[in-house]
Amino acid sequence: MTDAELTRSQAYEESETLGRNTSDNPSMGEIIAQRFSRRDLMRGALAVTAISATVSPLALTTAEKARAETDASAFRFKEPAAGVDERHHVAEGYDADILIRWGDPVLPGASAFDPKSQSAEAQAGQFGYNNDFLGYIPLPDAADPSAHGLLVVNHEYTNEELMFPGIPPQHTKDVRFKDMTKALVDIEMMAHGGSVIEVRKVDGKWQVVPDSKYARRITAETEMEITGPAAGAERMKTSYDAEGRKVRGMLNNCAGGITPWGTWLTCEENFNGYFWGKADGHPEEAALKRYGVPGNSYNWGQHYDRFDLAKEPNESNRFGWVVEIDPLDPTSVPKKRTAMGRFKHEGAANIVNKDGRFVVYQGDDERFDYVYKFVTEGRVDPADRAANMDLLDRGTLHVARYDADGTGEWLPLVFGEGPLTAANGFASQADVVIEARRAADLLGATKMDRPEDVEANPQTDKVYVILTNNTSRKTEQVDAANPRANNEFGHIIEMLPEGGDHAARKFTWEILVKCGDPSIADVGATFSSATSKDGWFGMPDNCAIDSEGRLWVSTDGMSEKSTGRADGLFAVDTEGAARGTSKLFFRCPAGAELCGPMPTPDLTTFFVAVQHPGDDGKDWSAFGRISTFDDPATRWPDFEDGMPPRPSIVAITKQGGGKIAG
Repeated sequence: MTDAELTRSQAYEESETLGRNTSDNPSMGEIIAQRFSRRDLMRGALAVTAISATVSPLALTTAEKARAETDASAFRFKEPAAGVDERHHVAEGYDADILIRWGDPVLPGASAFDPKSQSAEAQAGQFGYNNDFLGYIPLPDAADPSAHGLLVVNHEYTNEELMFPGIPPQHTKDVRFKDMTKALVDIEMMAHGGSVIEVRKVDGKWQVVPDSKYARRITAETEMEITGPAAGAERMKTSYDAEGRKVRGMLNNCAGGITPWGTWLTCEENFNGYFWGKADGHPEEAALKRYGVPGNSYNWGQHYDRFDLAKEPNESNRFGWVVEIDPLDPTSVPKKRTAMGRFKHEGAANIVNKDGRFVVYQGDDERFDYVYKFVTEGRVDPADRAANMDLLDRGTLHVARYDADGTGEWLPLVFGEGPLTAANGFASQADVVIEARRAADLLGATKMDRPEDVEANPQTDKVYVILTNNTSRKTEQVDAANPRANNEFGHIIEMLPEGGDHAARKFTWEILVKCGDPSIADVGATFSSATSKDGWFGMPDNCAIDSEGRLWVSTDGMSEKSTGRADGLFAVDTEGAARGTSKLFFRCPAGAELCGPMPTPDLTTFFVAVQHPGDDGKDWSAFGRISTFDDPATRWPDFEDGMPPRPSIVAITKQGGGKIAG
């Protein structure tokens, strides 16, 4: 696909798969290969079966037994059919209701959405674009905590061709932002960030509470505090902030997490795309290139000096962090928690360790980058919310090394230890966290296939690492036991910390499932044979563990072209005879990815985020072109004014009530 044919979302996928890790650290495929000798691999199908049993417990159960024990699945629902069209589809017996969409009012007094007459002022009070992570926080005084709470939502990025009438994709080489005015850039900036909305279940249906005292919009202009070891560092200072302790806005917030004390962790991912200029000759040229800065994906730097590297050389160092926000206090200042490291954060799933310390798992979403965890120095105080509010400023960041024998080790990123010294360009812990990627390179971390969400199961202590794909893996790197060459479909790794201690340095690991179509032998997928023709998936992205300890996986990148089906939400068995069985629960409209997902505590509702519907590019034959919604030749079929369906939050409930998939 040429640059001119790429939609905004596809361009981001290209950026994430570039791979800027030039270290000699081994990749996951190379490590798996070390577990088996070439002679063993040449013994044929019997050897392959034995290897599969070693790498994945799926092979421990024969196909016949898996079929016979389908009822052992933890999930009970009838799948919708896989496929691609302009609508969403949900499992039989469930309702999927749109709760809020891009442009709907959030703040009291906000304007009604008018797609033909947008403004930055209006957008600042409305629901932002491209809703990714969402979290549910029960209100402290709610009569039913699962029926009245706050939804916190990330607004990751903007798609000009889907937002503005007559505007084609602007990032391509042949266009280069020629249609983008400062007024449109200002709308984009207000559409980024996040939203806090109050929601309530009334007569079995969810609704947004209007004029809520909790309602809030975070944007690319919201002032935030920089905390932790990088606060006040010379590399964090700008003309706006001579002390290096405050910054305007958060950018490209992808996934995230909710803490036990009710705060929202929102994670900056592809921040590099917002910076303008050239890295060549810059004082931090090598560091910039390790993060892909500048990405030149937006033209904000034409209108705002802070996004121009030549004018504000340190501004990009102030992005790429985990941001903590208190949704219960709409006047609170968001805080960028630099102790947790700077990289392309996909999420911040977390767990309270057995000793009370707080552990946050993180993926760096780029090909050949790493899996991290952060362990706090202090302990969670469940009786004192205020005591936990700065817990994330002190602790130890670690990066994962996966060893050939199925064990692994978390390597601490601590200034002065091992290679993280002045001899290698680190003068302080601030330098270590600002250049977390380079620090991890030096420690010998394992290169991974685009780590996205990393989620811990509090019932089993198992940790699931979602690896979305790696189409750069070479044939000579793989064999019968490895993730695949040209790994288009991704896989999921299951880890178990030593002794169930999430603060421990040691862990074991194995592959839960290799994704893709199991009916195509060359794909090498390893779903259980009980998985139906509608149930398999590729390109896993976000995941969630529900209150019953069950794994749910959402996807990003499936399409008519790549898989013959749209993205969606899948239920995946992880235990017992049904382990490795996947079932489709919710299917997105064409061009959309499925984000979130977030169940209520009582499991009677699943909130999901449908992001960039209509961003199909050339992939959907029924549409077959990039959307510019006011052009009769390109308008989306059957939708108002030809406009594509808007990014939205959907509430899924069981008809007649009851638990989801129970």
